[in-house]
Amino acid sequence: MPCMRYLGIDYGTKRVGLALSDEAGAMGFPHTVLPNDPLLLGSVKELVRSEGVGAVVMGESLNFKGEENPVAKEAREFARSLEEETGLTVFYEPEMLTTQEARRDFEGARTKGVVDSSAAALILTSFLDKQRSHDQLR
Repeated sequence: MPCMRYLGIDYGTKRVGLALSDEAGAMGFPHTVLPNDPLLLGSVKELVRSEGVGAVVMGESLNFKGEENPVAKEAREFARSLEEETGLTVFYEPEMLTTQEARRDFEGARTKGVVDSSAAALILTSFLDKQRSHDQLR
């Protein structure tokens, strides 16, 4: 896996958690939370540009049966728009229970944003770990 900075996205109907990897593309770190409003795409494009992001990892919303949940269609539409506007590849990583895991990690945190950006970091780190494992098998 070549070294590059990745953007992780935990897409929600009200808020969108964002995480960035380190420059080596080894681990995800919580970055920020943005409201899911008409300015979202422009704000994410600016972050991609300013941080030198080379690829995006979007949390894939599936229910326990492996089917897309209601937010998944909207998230895929956002990902398609982001790909078209930036030319970057958007990868998908299952996000089942990442919000619950992040909530547990930040029990008592006052802002929901901490949970959303932490969930994005968990999604991103999971993707990066799988890529690293895959590369080591080659």
